[in-house]
Amino acid sequence: MSKSLVIVESPAKAKTIKKYLGDDFSVEASSGHLIDLPSSKLGVDVENDFNPEYVVIRGKGKFLDKLRKAAKNADQVYLASDPDREGEAIAWHIANELDIHDRSHRVLIHEITKSAVKDSIDNPTELSKERFEAQQARRVLDRLVGYQVSPILWKKVRKGLSAGRVQSVALRIIVEREREIEAFNKVEYWSIESELKRAQDEPGASFTAMLAKFEGEKVEVSNEEQANKILAAVRDESFTVTSVERKDKKRNTMPPFITSTLQQEASRKLRYNPKRTMSIAQKLYEGISLGDEGPVGLITYMRTDSVRISPSAIEEARHLIKESYGADYLPDKPNSFKVKKAAQDAHEAVRPTFVDKLPDSIKNYLNEEEYKLYKLIWQRFVASQMKPMIYDQTTAEVKAGPGLFRATGSIIKFPGFSAVYLEGKEEEEEAKEKDELKKLPDLNKGDNLDLLTVEGKQHFTQPPPRFTESSLVKELEDKGIGRPSTYASILSTIQDREYVEREKQRLKPTLLGCSVSDLLIQGFPEIMDVQFTAEMEEKLDDVEEGSVNWIELLKKFYDGFSTRLEGADDSMKSLRKDGIATDIECDLCHSNMIIKWGRNGEFLSCSKYPECKSAKAFEYDEEGKIKIIERAEPEIREDIKCEKCSRPMVIKTGRRGEFLACSGYPECKNAKAFELDPEGNIKVIEKEEPEIREDIKCEKCGKAMAVRKGRYGKFLGCTGYPKCRNIKNIDEKGNIVEGKQHPKSKGAKKEDSEAPTPNSETP
Repeated sequence: MSKSLVIVESPAKAKTIKKYLGDDFSVEASSGHLIDLPSSKLGVDVENDFNPEYVVIRGKGKFLDKLRKAAKNADQVYLASDPDREGEAIAWHIANELDIHDRSHRVLIHEITKSAVKDSIDNPTELSKERFEAQQARRVLDRLVGYQVSPILWKKVRKGLSAGRVQSVALRIIVEREREIEAFNKVEYWSIESELKRAQDEPGASFTAMLAKFEGEKVEVSNEEQANKILAAVRDESFTVTSVERKDKKRNTMPPFITSTLQQEASRKLRYNPKRTMSIAQKLYEGISLGDEGPVGLITYMRTDSVRISPSAIEEARHLIKESYGADYLPDKPNSFKVKKAAQDAHEAVRPTFVDKLPDSIKNYLNEEEYKLYKLIWQRFVASQMKPMIYDQTTAEVKAGPGLFRATGSIIKFPGFSAVYLEGKEEEEEAKEKDELKKLPDLNKGDNLDLLTVEGKQHFTQPPPRFTESSLVKELEDKGIGRPSTYASILSTIQDREYVEREKQRLKPTLLGCSVSDLLIQGFPEIMDVQFTAEMEEKLDDVEEGSVNWIELLKKFYDGFSTRLEGADDSMKSLRKDGIATDIECDLCHSNMIIKWGRNGEFLSCSKYPECKSAKAFEYDEEGKIKIIERAEPEIREDIKCEKCSRPMVIKTGRRGEFLACSGYPECKNAKAFELDPEGNIKVIEKEEPEIREDIKCEKCGKAMAVRKGRYGKFLGCTGYPKCRNIKNIDEKGNIVEGKQHPKSKGAKKEDSEAPTPNSETP
């Protein structure tokens, strides 16, 4: 009898699952997607119901051949790619390519444990056409936008830019926050703060009370004059406690992680960006080798929007809490959490697969990143099934003549879930919480207090803060932009494209990012609309549920989009031509300089170009103002002579760093690379003579080829250069690689250089 074949996505996952299934099964990995739209062209027939042109991804043919060979000898094939839309697409494409629909089964593995894997194999499902079509609709949508709008940005700004259906909306949210900050008008206000203590207390036992009322009215102090008037009225008064109110307050635990909250918390507590978090989580899900136990999947599937937990996992957590922390920490009934209305609820929350695998017990098998993230997931899950934290909140009012001061503080009476875990906060929330939980002495009504200091402090209202990666993920989730599997790639893409930069852990849009956002709003207002994008996400969910036809959805979208494409050239300003105006004067013709973008980023160009070709590099100072970078005069080295014309060499700086160039340039174009020896002396790096391959002749001119080095590695170039520019790719052993052309060779495919990359917003 032939073995059954199980196909998963990664080798790590294959190794873990193989351990559970035994010798009756062979397990192979596809290494992700094998089939996709071509990278060199649109690949979507918009005239024929948006029919996608699928091709085997370059370099993935060997994986497909291996799966085809394995499937040929298998009586049953179990497609066990990840349990989401992307995994469904991978399974669907494999079934088509291997032609195994009659003997294939879909297996959804939400946690890689022995019981879960065997249960999934014993209870397979069928491939979901609706889920595949939802993924296909998203892929085609992203391709239509990315591959047709990006070239417009190349024309209007510079080559290499990209537009995306979801990433561009995320960029707009960041840009609008920045402009809100820039437009914010600060308003002055003052606080009146007193430092007080009881006579019997030690000097270090003082506390702070803030002015709440003055002359019986709620006080708002707007300037120093008002503050000084109040200070004069209360400074010489006696400070007496007039009331003390104590309340027991309860703080409930948080639900276990979903994808977005995991990314937010890992960002706040561990300083991991979402992409890094998901990469580590993927490894924990697929399996980590635990010594003699072999590979073990340590967490459930990490792409989820549901806080649902299986009954068996809850019982395991309750047993651990009772044994490790005591019955006082265990609620009478399991804690349950409401799933959001918009959630797909396809998977459980992110939790440890074995709660009895305490983080410290397996620490030696994990690297530092894996340990920290696993510990975070474990703590959050265990805490989610514990009793609330109870604290005594005290509010004391202190009378001082016409002034009424108020002090608040808290004492934790029962730690509850906080014995295991406390959620991280953004900086603003953390400061507020810290203030609320400060401790007060045991005050009683009638206590006379010693005044240590009373002073007015000037403040200004603050604009809303820039987004952090965690707060942006929360914003995208709240607005319905993207889905759990897309947040990491959205944040990664807008930073990789230099639309956004991180400044003190905050996301700040660059001038390029602001300009691209403005241009896209001009040309494609619907695509850049937050509500429109959120509604499109809901419609994609409807495709998965079978209530919306994916082709009809695309037709409705493309009707308006194609009209915008036709008019984009007229509606969108050309920054490549007009640039961004500045008040900086050109030192050659005295016209204003403008900001443009080149291959190396922003630069200042004369607005009269091409009549005046003046250009300057610049940077921004601490206040965000333009500061011109004056080009340093090249250092002349009289001790190093040009071997071609005997003139001294000079040290210049180029794209690849410093180099030696002849001072006779442009008459003499001799240049040399150099390095510094341990004593700091210049050592010229002589150019390595190319290896002549007499056994390989150029088919264009008949001369021998030579092994040369370039930015893309080693290649064969004709020795007749520059008259003959024929080149060929070679592998590490020096053998010619047929069917490929060097990216710089004449006739090289566009995909090797300027074609848009597949839209990274796709999960």
